[in-house]
Amino acid sequence: MSSLKNVADMAGVSVATVSRVLNSEEVVKEDTKQKVLAAIKKLNYTPNRVAQRLRSTKTNSRIIGLLIPDIQNPFYVDVIRGIEEYAYAHNSVVIIGNFSQDEKKEKLYIDILKSESVDGFIVAPSNEKNVYIKALMTDGFPIVCIDRGMKDVDVDLVKVDNQQGVFNAVQHLINLGHTRIGHVTGKPFLPTTHERMAGYEEAMKKYELEIDPEIIVSSNSDYESGAEQTARLLELENPPTAIFTANNLITLGALDTINRRGLRIPEDVAIVGFDDVYWANSLNPPLTAVRQPGFEIGKRSCELLIQRINKPDRAVASIILKTELMIRKSCGS
Repeated sequence: MSSLKNVADMAGVSVATVSRVLNSEEVVKEDTKQKVLAAIKKLNYTPNRVAQRLRSTKTNSRIIGLLIPDIQNPFYVDVIRGIEEYAYAHNSVVIIGNFSQDEKKEKLYIDILKSESVDGFIVAPSNEKNVYIKALMTDGFPIVCIDRGMKDVDVDLVKVDNQQGVFNAVQHLINLGHTRIGHVTGKPFLPTTHERMAGYEEAMKKYELEIDPEIIVSSNSDYESGAEQTARLLELENPPTAIFTANNLITLGALDTINRRGLRIPEDVAIVGFDDVYWANSLNPPLTAVRQPGFEIGKRSCELLIQRINKPDRAVASIILKTELMIRKSCGS
């Protein structure tokens, strides 16, 4: 079975151009259109029926492929809402692939979404040198990265200032008198992990506090790992008096471990997490957390993608949004 890429290769155009021809968009030059139609005929290519059906709901509607690393994470739920609402308001539909931080699964979803003739991708790459995303760009697909950037490629990006957000959180703990502050990080190969570690180190250095490798532990960015790594910190002969957790799933695991051990927050150990959630005020005590504007990230990324689809040659955009430290009682404030 011929694919959209086969047609693009034979016609000597991008996949996006083939998609425009199939959608009868007027922006394609007539000679280019005829090359594409000739390739379609020669390869006996049949457009995907699902894609056709989705596009039939609205004139010139677009299909957006969205690759999310962990749909359990409430942060990504907010991002998805922002993307979907903006897409719907602009004659577009969204197909979501949740790859669970698994590169093989990520590749599978990319292949599936390509077969659905998507017009472009919004992605949170599994790593900053992602060969699959680079291949999509080479194939001519419009791409916008969210939450995490890519190395050595010019690609549209929407994320927050992770380093500044963590610096503010750790500085707040220091101002409350904590000097031995543990850090449960995310997966070591993620750009967000590096940026948040940089914020932690910046704050500790500014106040001339020791950066002790013993109290910096890596996790898999999930609940189970957050619980296990927090237990490691609490079992040390000289445990930290405060812990900073790198995302909300890690935070949940950390809270579970602390509560199971009968420790009091913040009297025995303070905790601040990255990512605020709607139920943070319902915890006892309420959780201090770094808030990311997830909905805004989603909205802006979808806006950038539609701009890129309509104007493939526009300048690359990088949007860095601010975080907000939501100060509550889990850190002793």
